[in-house]
Amino acid sequence: MLYNIFALYHRMLDRGKASGAFREKTYHSYSSMVGTFEEWCKANPFTLVYSYQINRNIINDFLDYIYLDLERSARTRNNYKTWLYTFCGWMMDKGYLHENPVEGIKNLREEAKHRDALSDKELAQMKEYLIEKGEKHFLLACMMEYYTFIRPEELTCLMVGDIMVKEQKIVVHGEWTKNRRDEAVALNRDVLMMMVELKVLEYPSHYYLFGKKFRPSEEKATGRIFRDRFAKMRDALRWSDNLQFYSLKDTGIRDLANAEGIVIARDQARHTDVSTTNRYLKGDSMAVHAEVKNFKGKL
Repeated sequence: MLYNIFALYHRMLDRGKASGAFREKTYHSYSSMVGTFEEWCKANPFTLVYSYQINRNIINDFLDYIYLDLERSARTRNNYKTWLYTFCGWMMDKGYLHENPVEGIKNLREEAKHRDALSDKELAQMKEYLIEKGEKHFLLACMMEYYTFIRPEELTCLMVGDIMVKEQKIVVHGEWTKNRRDEAVALNRDVLMMMVELKVLEYPSHYYLFGKKFRPSEEKATGRIFRDRFAKMRDALRWSDNLQFYSLKDTGIRDLANAEGIVIARDQARHTDVSTTNRYLKGDSMAVHAEVKNFKGKL
């Protein structure tokens, strides 16, 4: 059973720390990584219970979760891959695995992933396409990403009961947030109206807002459903590969920052500093003040 394996590994780490076999930094790094992997395995909708279920697909999904959903750097993702190789090697030594599923998985180039924001034309094209295809539930997911900036993996954790209609806000529970704290984001009126139209708020409060078919469900989905569906739409619309589901967050931050200011965009994105928000803005997408254009200087 996986929970027994994780418990044994934690004991091994504790023993290694006490004996001096692990440096303090190594101990905390390994403890953090195995903790993240353990939580992800428990939350996995495929119910990971046994060691033989840890295969290459599972490892790749977890590394995608680290890089895409948690927005960690390529270096951090690669560090997780290195640790997973060691962890699975330890499992092999214990007889829990017959081969190392991390073998052959490549590192990412340690540079920023190139991802573009959508243009106004592309946003309109997307909306028209999804309405025409009768996929308003996926359109709602796209609107949520654009207006709320909630990470894809967090979207799959949202429940109907987390939508506070009167206050017009959404509660994102600390169990799933990046900083492990409860947070709240504003719920845009257009998103709320779409929820009313699709009657998603009429489902029981314990239902996940986005199940496998983007409809409320008792069964939890994974953030991959958003990426996969967006990729199919991107191919159909003949868009660049640089446009991804997460591009909707870039686009929303850009549009909100330009319309209402970067501080408001920072708070909605739940960033601790505007420098983080600024990373989502490219030079050609940032607004300039009209006052500066007409400023009469002394030169």
